[in-house]
Amino acid sequence: MDHTVSELLDFIEENDVKFIRLAFCDMFGVPKNIAIMASQLPHAVQRGVSFDASAIAGFCNVAESDLLLVPDLDTFSLLPWRPSEGCVGRVFCTVRYPDGRPFEGDGRHLLRKAQQDAAREGYELLVGPECEFYLFETDENGRPTRRPFDRAGYFDVAPADRGENVRREICLTLEEMGIQPERSHHEQGPGQNEIDFRCSSPLAAADDLMAMRTAVKAVAAASGLYASFLPKPLPDESGSGLHVNLSLLRGGRNLFEGFAETPDPAAAAFLAGILRRMPEITVFANPLPGSYRRLGRFEAPGTVSWSCENRSTLVRVPAASGPDCRMELRSPDPSCNPYFLTALLLAAGMEGVRERLPLPPAADGEMYRAQPGAAPLPASLGEAVAAARKSEFLRRALPARLLETYLAEKQREADACAAHEAGQDETDALFERI
Repeated sequence: MDHTVSELLDFIEENDVKFIRLAFCDMFGVPKNIAIMASQLPHAVQRGVSFDASAIAGFCNVAESDLLLVPDLDTFSLLPWRPSEGCVGRVFCTVRYPDGRPFEGDGRHLLRKAQQDAAREGYELLVGPECEFYLFETDENGRPTRRPFDRAGYFDVAPADRGENVRREICLTLEEMGIQPERSHHEQGPGQNEIDFRCSSPLAAADDLMAMRTAVKAVAAASGLYASFLPKPLPDESGSGLHVNLSLLRGGRNLFEGFAETPDPAAAAFLAGILRRMPEITVFANPLPGSYRRLGRFEAPGTVSWSCENRSTLVRVPAASGPDCRMELRSPDPSCNPYFLTALLLAAGMEGVRERLPLPPAADGEMYRAQPGAAPLPASLGEAVAAARKSEFLRRALPARLLETYLAEKQREADACAAHEAGQDETDALFERI
């Protein structure tokens, strides 16, 4: 729904909204915001709200520290977990330089542009994330522990599944925010949960995922719990994934429909394009040292492969019909910046479409680990950075400043991890942040 400033101001007054949070995320997918009084919204729309970008990891240096947050009014939502009197709204923002130029590190701008580029070629993409996370107990001071909230397993029910009511509250909260969760359930790990979303446009899907991460943490905290989106918070338990479902449409027709019988050439080329570039994209899909403790095991693929229905491949095309027809990418994890990742997937897929890239044969059997004829994904963050540095595709798809800043930070993290003993990559500071 499109909102004008006057319509939104009327809603704000009628609903006693006193504060507006201007939300964005840093280059590394960490949610950020600044709160303004609701009366300042017209000024924010007209001129933007300046902030010290040198204090945000990867944004700017002290010599050029001013950036502006410009609200996207179509993303306005109330925050249901805040008070109902003097309540709080939230809008996602684009990030700009003082002269109005888009900031290179703004993932929303990057993703919107990729979406528009595909539309000019006659294609529409729908994205449906499936996001896993852990619920942990907190100590007497409210600090997170590494004690899982329960010891239930996949699809278990109460009372073994103690997260049932928390997931219910999360889903109802998301609905109040205008977000459409479709399914939720207990996952394989103790205290591990999953929430799946209805497919939407790429930008809306990334916004919804960032909103979901904030809502999950708020609802968990209200229940005396801590929610973690780390890819491998417990070394001996299942890792958390972010499966990304992608549907490619042309003229309103879902090109993945009937894929198992007769693949549409454009859908096949789109899938092939993503397969070709995933080793280069992996540093964005799996951005933490601990991400690589999840890949190549029973829970996540470690090879570049695809199949219909085989869950051990990097991409599978599930058995589905109608609007549910899609490809499912299974390697990413929820610590990623979803704007960067989705923009790169769209760019890789459309590159495949333009080149009419042939789809390699489907894989058979267990493909978690490298098999003859299947290229491996990077096995560590250091390997992923090295693959990205060699990538001409990334240099075409991303602003040079963004790419260099991002890879420099990931190299620093990889070096720091290598300097410690195995298993020490998920520090307490990281655990309490993601």
